[in-house]
Amino acid sequence: MATPDFILELRRMVGTHPLTLSGVTAVIVRDGNVLLGRRSDDGALTPITGIVDPHEEPADAARREALEEAGVAIRVDRLAWIHQIPRVTYQNGDRTDYLDLTFRCSWLEGEPYPADGEMTEVGWYPLDDLRGVGDEMRRRISAALLDGPTLFEGGR
Repeated sequence: MATPDFILELRRMVGTHPLTLSGVTAVIVRDGNVLLGRRSDDGALTPITGIVDPHEEPADAARREALEEAGVAIRVDRLAWIHQIPRVTYQNGDRTDYLDLTFRCSWLEGEPYPADGEMTEVGWYPLDDLRGVGDEMRRRISAALLDGPTLFEGGR
C-alpha cells in the first residue's frame, strides 16, 4: 500500500514514534449488499478504508477512497461511528493511532474493481452473510447500518 507523502515526511522527522491520524471507513450499501474488498497487504476482507489527507474533509476522504480503491462513486449519507482503534504497529516499526470515522454510504455508479492495487478483489456481499469479515470491521458495518445518532465511546 502506498503511504501518503505527508506521512513519509512526518516519519522522517519523528521516526517510528506513534502518530495520531484520522481515518475513514466507507460502508457502502446497495440493494441489501455491502461493498467489501480483500486487502493486498494482509488479505483481510474489509469495507473501503483510508487516511484523511491534510485539509481534507472526512466525507470527501471517504468519497476519494471509494473511487481510488474500488472505482465507484458514492454518496456519504451519515457519520455513524467515531472511535479510536487499537494502536497499529507496522512491520517496519512505525506506530500509528487512528481515530476512525465510519460513514454509511450509498453506491451511485461504477462497477467495483481493485482500482489502485490496495485490494486484490472487490465486490458486493450480502449484509446477512459477512463470514470472513473480522470483528472490528463487522462492528463498523453494524454501526453504519443503525438508524439514529452517531455512536461514540466504542459504539456501546
